[in-house]
Amino acid sequence: MSKKRKEVVKSIEEAAGLIKSGQTVAIGGFGADNHPMAIVREIIRKGTKDLTLVASATAGLEIDLLIGAGCVKKLIAPYVGQEMYCPIGHNFRKYAESGEIEVMETSEYLLYAGFFAAASGQEFFAWRGGVGTSIPELNKTMVEFIDPIGKTKKIIAVPPLRPDWAIIHVGWSDAYGNGQHLGARFGDRWMARASNRIMTQTERVVPNSVIRKNPFMTTIAYADVVVEAPYGGHPYAAHGFYKEDVEFIQDYVKCSEANRKGDSKTWNEYLKRHVQEHYAYLETVGIKKLLNLYTHPIVSW
Repeated sequence: MSKKRKEVVKSIEEAAGLIKSGQTVAIGGFGADNHPMAIVREIIRKGTKDLTLVASATAGLEIDLLIGAGCVKKLIAPYVGQEMYCPIGHNFRKYAESGEIEVMETSEYLLYAGFFAAASGQEFFAWRGGVGTSIPELNKTMVEFIDPIGKTKKIIAVPPLRPDWAIIHVGWSDAYGNGQHLGARFGDRWMARASNRIMTQTERVVPNSVIRKNPFMTTIAYADVVVEAPYGGHPYAAHGFYKEDVEFIQDYVKCSEANRKGDSKTWNEYLKRHVQEHYAYLETVGIKKLLNLYTHPIVSW
């Protein structure tokens, strides 16, 4: 008799409770798309502190929000902002300039090199990008050496990035941890492969038969935890489900800028207003707004 497959679905509260103070956490997404915001807000609600965050290559304001809420001790990221809406995250800038958080300077390619090293079980990944820049001077864990074969070129040995957790937003997932992006995957797959444990936030938990219809779409096939959170990426977009909420993003930018300039009251009011239990948060957004953001999940089977 075959053993029954283990279901790994948990509530948002249960999942966020698995993220402990002092851990290293990678958070997926890219630009204005596919960020696990429901879990991010719940981490803040639980008062988790001293996190080392590993951001995506183009991290959104979810990182800036965690910094402004006092959850972050160290950040590993090439970029934190929201491009045309906010070129540099205001809380990121404030806390980095004041020295309240430690920042590991890196580039997109060196970030992925760290993921590649961890995912392949290597002690380092050899990468030429960054040679001749100040990045290896700022990060003593990155070591320049001479190519041992050609003996003519400098290479950087990039140490592995192995987060305790990766938190990834997917379009849908079954109850067993098999998730599928319904659009661009960006670097989420490598982030997941490099991490010790994986938590996926999904718009919908679907039957395993949906996953098996097109297994080639499966991007995260081994999540330890699955969290169902409809509109869980808001105010950012979720490919195949809804577009970004520009008005909410701009409100965040305004309030975080106020915090950078010393107006902590406006910032604290923002946290009180929007860092709520997920469905209470969606009520602040409003059903009309959510329906206007909706896009049909058209998938080529």
